[in-house]
Amino acid sequence: MLRKIVVTLFVIVCFILQCSVFGNFAFAGIIPNLMIILTASFGFMRGENDGLIIGFFCGLLNDIFFGSVLGFYALLMMYIGFLNGKFSRIFYPEDIKLPIALIITSDLSYGILCYILLFMLQGKFQFGYYFLHVILPEALYTIVVTMFLYPLILKVNEKMETGE
Repeated sequence: MLRKIVVTLFVIVCFILQCSVFGNFAFAGIIPNLMIILTASFGFMRGENDGLIIGFFCGLLNDIFFGSVLGFYALLMMYIGFLNGKFSRIFYPEDIKLPIALIITSDLSYGILCYILLFMLQGKFQFGYYFLHVILPEALYTIVVTMFLYPLILKVNEKMETGE
């Protein structure tokens, strides 16, 4: 029960930070994707099921507040959480290379899928521009924030595991 409360608080706090605080620190309109960090982190720390569930709620918040179709971002984030959960078998808390690689891959995949499904299918074929000016800067900014947020998520997860 405590785990559910803590994870719910993490999702809400990260969403509020992404929408408000990091909105003030935007570089050329680009903000880091804290929902990707949270979904990917809990996915490879806790496994496919937790990644899937956390991804669903992170994506659902994005759908409710920013999406035009309910369920689009929830489905994308569920896939990201589930696929990151596949790496839980080779997760070692002291190694930061795997989390960084998975989070940057998740963010790049998220950006490319959003481009394909939201823009390219509408006839907007400027992938090079979108990749260089939106996807790549967001991924880099997300990785910088990951360096600070991931250790906090890891410590909270370890505390919850020792409590269980």
